[in-house]
Amino acid sequence: MAATRIWIKNPLAIFTANDLDASGGLVIENGRIAEVLSKGQQPSTPCEQTFDAREHVLLPGLINTHHHFYQTLTRAWAPVVNQPLFPWLKTLYPVWARLTPEKLALASKVALAELLLSGCSTAADHHYLFPGGLENAIDVQVEAVRELGMRAMLTRGSMSLGEADGGLPPQQTVQQGEVILADSQRLIGQYHERGDGAQIQIALAPCSPFSVTQEIMRQSAEVAAQLDVRLHTHLAETLDEEDFCLQRFGLRTVDYLDSVGWLGPRTWLAHGIHFNPEEIARLGAAGTGICHCPSSNMRLASGICPSVELEAAGAPLGLGVDGSASNDASNLILEARQALYIQRLRYGTEQITPQRVLGWATRGSARLLGRSDIGELAVGKQADLALFKLDELRFSGSHDPIAALLLCGADRADRMMIGGTWRVIDGQIEGLDVAQLIADHRQAAKQLVNA
Repeated sequence: MAATRIWIKNPLAIFTANDLDASGGLVIENGRIAEVLSKGQQPSTPCEQTFDAREHVLLPGLINTHHHFYQTLTRAWAPVVNQPLFPWLKTLYPVWARLTPEKLALASKVALAELLLSGCSTAADHHYLFPGGLENAIDVQVEAVRELGMRAMLTRGSMSLGEADGGLPPQQTVQQGEVILADSQRLIGQYHERGDGAQIQIALAPCSPFSVTQEIMRQSAEVAAQLDVRLHTHLAETLDEEDFCLQRFGLRTVDYLDSVGWLGPRTWLAHGIHFNPEEIARLGAAGTGICHCPSSNMRLASGICPSVELEAAGAPLGLGVDGSASNDASNLILEARQALYIQRLRYGTEQITPQRVLGWATRGSARLLGRSDIGELAVGKQADLALFKLDELRFSGSHDPIAALLLCGADRADRMMIGGTWRVIDGQIEGLDVAQLIADHRQAAKQLVNA
């Protein structure tokens, strides 16, 4: 039986994340983009299905490159609403240590559903909490991703430097190095998919300079090189972290990264705020990527990522929503809007355009995850599409549809296609009882903070 060909026809506007003219739409076949059509152009052979996209703004599926799914359970929690990063973490660690597989499954499903509804098709999660009973946390997340039909880079995080040894996390949240490495290797062998169209991928992600040992950083880099997977960590998020590195290692953050074998193209970093010009040049020369997390950086008053300098130096740049306890949302189209505005504060209006920021959320984010099959609309790429309508009151009177997505505050996709399959139709996730999910998740969140 021949594969169904679908023509996504004549969109209101289309952002391809490249220079292609796709104003006539896209032809989808076998889960990929088979044709890119200019205005008035017809598909080369007939299509069994046609979707009239005249009311839709069409984008590549957005790609979230840093998140902590479990944190949806501790959004807007009063004790940390007005705290910066280090006190915020120390207050929350004991609460997070009570996480269970059931609660993590609900938290992950909520984060993924929220991302999907915001136009996101691929998400990287950084999970570093493995208290007793939660040793198979990443396995739990794999099931949630498969249920939602999304793509994910699930990073096997770790914390091995507890309070007793001068680190920030409490002892009940840390693991021994051999346990971390054994589970990392198991997960890569069991779940990591390679090549175009991969749904689940695994990366190694020791949490931060203040929560892991130098040994686990070095060993993780060695395993990642042996097994050809990517590396991820938090770096240069706050000045407290810089002070910690200077006091404990006698090194600034990028020197520390280099000393443990992480300064290279396999690595992408969350936040990347507090770099000096020489460090930016080194990151760019090494091809090390940076995930900009504007909402979290504003929420915790951490600072502003030097995006223009990083890109000019050669460092790939992408976007992330960060944890849902420091954002406190999992909405990638709104994150792009925040990036546009906070970066304009630093660089002005002419350098930071809606197209540049959407490029970070698509093609740039794909580069951070080491993927060339997603993040733009071109022949052969995966058919991961986000379609937005501009029919709400907030868009009335808007003229440029691409700019309107960010300037007028689009927050929800009308349709989502992932690998050629519709996952969201008319603003609803196919096959998901959202009301029941909310009820179960709210109950879990209350239990977690009140235990």
